[in-house]
Amino acid sequence: MIKSLVFSFAYLIALQSCAQKDNSINIKLKTMTHPITDSTKTPIAGNTNAVATFGTGCFWCTEAIFQQLEGVDTVTSGYSGGHVVNPTYQEVCSKTTGHAECLQIEYDSTIISFDELLEIFWQVHNPTTLNRQGADTGPQYRSVIFFHDNLQKEKAEKYKEALNQSGAFENPIVTTLEKFTIFYPAENYHQNYYNNNSEEGYCQMVIRPKLEKFEKVFKSKLKKH
Repeated sequence: MIKSLVFSFAYLIALQSCAQKDNSINIKLKTMTHPITDSTKTPIAGNTNAVATFGTGCFWCTEAIFQQLEGVDTVTSGYSGGHVVNPTYQEVCSKTTGHAECLQIEYDSTIISFDELLEIFWQVHNPTTLNRQGADTGPQYRSVIFFHDNLQKEKAEKYKEALNQSGAFENPIVTTLEKFTIFYPAENYHQNYYNNNSEEGYCQMVIRPKLEKFEKVFKSKLKKH
């Protein structure tokens, strides 16, 4: 995996994070959301349902990417890693809640592994810029892996160290590894954003080019439609 990541470095540069989201969007009233913790997840027979939680900056872009993967069941945009209960998007953007914009990814581990999700995680954003992705700045845009168990933590630490030693990136990786505690789904208008708004300018100019590059590089891992 590490070797493939090094060879894909040029692709990573092409997939830099979103530019600042359009602040002119009409913010809708937040509907009640329910936090997700490890204790509230319902196990599935065979223990094939697993969860990964990644912060890659703007969740609008990377949600669309992870949704394309064979074995991924659901991708939910939301907030994790902060101290405010059930925060709104406006509160998270104030940079005072401690939360990161992130994705909660439920997947079938018999089809796609956490290792494969990690490989994609490193490549669809810039893990070397502290609290920033492109023009998006602030702690809510930090690169972060919220690990759900010690195995996820060990794998993330291993790949982070190997990438730093390989010189795949010009600068050191600043991705933080934080223990998962609770995840708050974002407001409804953030969910499935690209698919619901694919004709909007932001989706056409920012998300679609990233998605098309991703689909070419990871063609073998995409869902068969």
